[in-house]
Amino acid sequence: MIYFTKMQGLGNDFIVIDNIEGDISLSTEEIRQLSDRRFGIGFDQLLMVESASNEDVDFRYVIYNADGTEASQCGNGARCLALYLQKKDLTNNNTITVETNSGNLVMTINQDNSVRVEMGEPNFIPSKIPFITQSQALEYSLEGQKMGVLSIGNPHAVIILKDMDKEDVEVTATKLQNSDYFPESVNVGFMQILNKNEINLRVIERGVGETLACGSGACAAVVYGIQLGLLGKKVKVHLKGGDAFVEFYRGAVYLSGPGEFVYEGAVNLRSGAS
Repeated sequence: MIYFTKMQGLGNDFIVIDNIEGDISLSTEEIRQLSDRRFGIGFDQLLMVESASNEDVDFRYVIYNADGTEASQCGNGARCLALYLQKKDLTNNNTITVETNSGNLVMTINQDNSVRVEMGEPNFIPSKIPFITQSQALEYSLEGQKMGVLSIGNPHAVIILKDMDKEDVEVTATKLQNSDYFPESVNVGFMQILNKNEINLRVIERGVGETLACGSGACAAVVYGIQLGLLGKKVKVHLKGGDAFVEFYRGAVYLSGPGEFVYEGAVNLRSGAS
């Protein structure tokens, strides 16, 4: 049996698994089976806690999308992970450092149980995103759309729209995700700017589809808006699942918001029972 905890952050939902002993190994097909919302548990991402590889961090944070592919970053998941680690008595610290495929994350649990995640520095270098283009620019024109392209641990394309509900965002996102511009696909964010400190955002995530919230997508959108001079340094991001707060200063981006426990469970992959 594999024991898991179902959690959600602004409607972006996860299962979290303790794999500190390193005895759990899931295949791509098994992850897809678990993520199925009719025949499995259902989730946007699977989060695994593993032992750290060095003394500079507390744990290793591994992320799998619903389609079984591995992701490098998940801000909403990081908030849930921090609360999970403390709730399960895996740490007593309010500030926790974890290693990911894209670098270290520092997560701070606040007194109200919200979590602030230091997401690191955004990367605009095309080869590091990765993004195929002839030269680096602040803004690109692809598939008839102007957009910003950057990495917040994983690739993001951000498009500004006046009215997101009137645009067929899924068609646009799918074209970009399947294009040759993004060798590892891309998360596509659609941003409506309300004022200097407030935006609406929808994100179509690679390997998942549209989610109720995307933490790294919120960070990417705000950073792009700041680069264009359209947003201030602290922005409230309205997502379908609720509100997150993004700050960008001294070159680093910070994400704050809630994380909640939903239920505990166990699954036997051989029988499919849960």
